Amino acid sequence: MFNYRTLNKKGKIVNSVKHITLLGVFLLVAAYSCDWLSVRLHRFGVRGIDVSHYQSAIQWEEVFKQDIDFVFVKATEGNHLSDSLFARNWEAIQAHGIRRGAYHFFRASVPAEEQALNFIRNVPMEEGDLPPVLDVEVLDGLTKPEVLARMQTWLFMAEIAYGVKPIIYTNQKFYNTNLAGYFSSYPLWIARYNSRGPRLADGRKWTFWQHRDTGRLPGITGNVDFNVFRGSLVELETLCMKPKLAVSMR
Repeated sequence: MFNYRTLNKKGKIVNSVKHITLLGVFLLVAAYSCDWLSVRLHRFGVRGIDVSHYQSAIQWEEVFKQDIDFVFVKATEGNHLSDSLFARNWEAIQAHGIRRGAYHFFRASVPAEEQALNFIRNVPMEEGDLPPVLDVEVLDGLTKPEVLARMQTWLFMAEIAYGVKPIIYTNQKFYNTNLAGYFSSYPLWIARYNSRGPRLADGRKWTFWQHRDTGRLPGITGNVDFNVFRGSLVELETLCMKPKLAVSMR
């Protein structure tokens, strides 16, 4: 604990209540200014999380006692990797009646066709599920045009397989640098860890916003990403897969 002291007129050291009080006020103001880091953006009515094997075994019955409307789960990466806990998480989320979505971490240097097939083989999407997600965060040494072309291949194959336009996930900086002006018909899920929502260079609006990567929830060991949806629960429903479009990959 800090002990703030000052000198009196005779040169003796005395405790300075005034200094301590000012310090307290300063810390209170600082804490308030950072308060957005400790809340789940309650100004948005539809909130969710996203998880992968990094959260280890999740106690979903505890998680869903919280105010959770949707969950995205990592399914695959590259052309052969699959998340070790995807199947467990995917089934548990459905069992609790929560809207679920699956994402693929894109490796631009790996053939896009093989990556799409890896996702399609591993993700049995059904009526009511959120669209598949393409997570693109790195160029992997390729040029921007090369990455855009490969992304288009993955997106096209996923849309054909599931009958719904996929969601594109990335962070604000990567989007503004590499994706702005492209893929205008695809919903966007943007990461920006800030009190303000994502600001996209081409003026587009985000659909999902990942606003924090250090959230904590009962039932999950360690940190978890917090997300919000721009819209109501009814609007979230309209984004989900419809009965005639649902495709089973079992």
